[in-house]
Amino acid sequence: MFRKILYPTDFSETAEKAIPFLIQLKNTGIEEVIIFHVIDTYRLRFPSIYAPTNLISFIDKMSNEAAEKAKIVAEKLNAAGIKEHVRIEQGMPLREILRVESEEEVSIIVIGSHGRSNIEEMFLGSVSENVVRKAKSPVLVVKR
Repeated sequence: MFRKILYPTDFSETAEKAIPFLIQLKNTGIEEVIIFHVIDTYRLRFPSIYAPTNLISFIDKMSNEAAEKAKIVAEKLNAAGIKEHVRIEQGMPLREILRVESEEEVSIIVIGSHGRSNIEEMFLGSVSENVVRKAKSPVLVVKR
């Protein structure tokens, strides 16, 4: 039923709660889970905060940290017998999630209900809420 799953994650506690659901979906015919993290460069675009060289090294550091965290998730999925693929990209999270959804032709998106900052989500609208509204695939939202 679900051939390919997109798992967008910010590695927050809520995002981690989605991992057991990914494993439970194994019996639905999963071929692959895409572990997807977006480094939100949209919020880092203000030049007064970072000098260009500092910004590049900061993004590199964030990419390395995300790769290490994604490796832990990948190991959990592999231990359950699930094939995975890691994608770490830069941009605006919602846009990138929707782009990868289309590009990878996913069967379902599994996402945590809240990210790292609940205050920002109150003012800006949560990524998961917008994914539910705009995604073409079914979306499974895992609550905290």
